[in-house]
Amino acid sequence: MVWLFLNTLSVVGQGVEDLRLMDYRPQSIYRIPKTTVTKAKFPVIDVHSHDFLVNSGGDLARWVKTMDQYGIKKTIVLTMSTGARFDSLVAKYKAYPDRFDLWCGFDFTGYDKDPKWTDHAIRELERCQKMGAKGIGEVGDKGLGLFYDRPTKAYGMHIDDPRMKPLLKRCGELGMPINIHVAESYWMYQKVDSTNDGLINAAKWHVYLNQPDILNHEQMIKTLENAVRDNPGTTFIACHLANCDYDLTILGRMLDKYPNLYADISARYAETATIPRYMKAFYERYQDRLLYGTDMAITDHMYQTTFRILQTADEHFYEIEQYNYHWPLHGFDLSDAVLKKVYSENAEKLLYQKKR
Repeated sequence: MVWLFLNTLSVVGQGVEDLRLMDYRPQSIYRIPKTTVTKAKFPVIDVHSHDFLVNSGGDLARWVKTMDQYGIKKTIVLTMSTGARFDSLVAKYKAYPDRFDLWCGFDFTGYDKDPKWTDHAIRELERCQKMGAKGIGEVGDKGLGLFYDRPTKAYGMHIDDPRMKPLLKRCGELGMPINIHVAESYWMYQKVDSTNDGLINAAKWHVYLNQPDILNHEQMIKTLENAVRDNPGTTFIACHLANCDYDLTILGRMLDKYPNLYADISARYAETATIPRYMKAFYERYQDRLLYGTDMAITDHMYQTTFRILQTADEHFYEIEQYNYHWPLHGFDLSDAVLKKVYSENAEKLLYQKKR
């Protein structure tokens, strides 16, 4: 780590009379420590990424070089795919078998017409596992149904639907965890007005509850809990802290109750770095159930910022371009013991220990 101190810079800003909130760019004037984290303190497994570099093998080489630079020993690529698309991704990533694990999706073909569609879905799941899939994800539902998977989306069917039961059970039998995204952060359900402190992102990702048959935030979390409860032999990873960042007692209660539930911290750094003391206590309590993930474009600054939030005690810094919020962030200053677990030890135990 390189220690620097913030300088008060003289910049030309926009006058307040014509200022739009989306153009507001506060700059901290506090002369307090700023830590530049050039590498993760301990080896890292990123359990939540995607095929962000979609072009040539050279792109993958650059990604691996960046991973080496920042101490990422393995990245899990959540493809959300089955069939030919999944096979093409297997071919793409095979040059780096020790650095990337690919997770497949579910094949929902015929889910709304064929009562035996799960037979086909299970066969495709087993085929993808033979092709190298280590898990399933990211399965996604923001209220209207499971719509992340490719090529077929399952609108109107949620993760706790009885039709999903055989498929979820088979995942447990195959030792394939399910990474699942339910709902969105709570700001996206609030009115998009002057009272919403996450306003810019709330407007961009707003969930419109006036749509027919859409589930609200509480109902979405209930679908997750139902699936976890009813499939104790299957491991679930609730990504983005189950989108309970506004009230983590909701997630905490489920973690206390269900040993087959884990959570990844991906893409919720800004939402939680506003409450660092609370978050530090949460990480300490659930240090065996939380997993490092990113779910953001692969850049130096992205890795540096996630490590800064987790590792340092830095206060009152802005990352507006990275996260699109206008509030200041603060580091959690997690202990070495907690960092080791979140960065890789929990993932190693969950994903890579040999089954007995």
